[in-house]
Amino acid sequence: MDENGTIVPAEVKGWNWGAFMYNIFWGIGNKTYLPLLCLIPVFNIVWIFVCGFKGNEWAWQKGDYKDVETFKAVQATWNRAGIVQFILSIALIALYFLFIGTIITAILNSTNY
Repeated sequence: MDENGTIVPAEVKGWNWGAFMYNIFWGIGNKTYLPLLCLIPVFNIVWIFVCGFKGNEWAWQKGDYKDVETFKAVQATWNRAGIVQFILSIALIALYFLFIGTIITAILNSTNY
């Protein structure tokens, strides 16, 4: 039993990509406001992982879900959006470093002449 006397079913526990990637928006949308702590600089680096890990439990405790299937259907949308955002972020970071590496290589090669 956790917050508000609500027991969190085992099927609900687990990683939530929506809470990880969209922590503040996800928290407001699920009426759980602990993800607002992600607004604190430096602390947010750790707290986004806490949100990803504990997000489903917080959402279950704060929501008025009738059953686990309804909860999973709602969170599936957040999870899909979160995983897509994560993949896009990794791809953009990789492209950024590739671009910077190309520029540095071009600069170094042009000074050798």
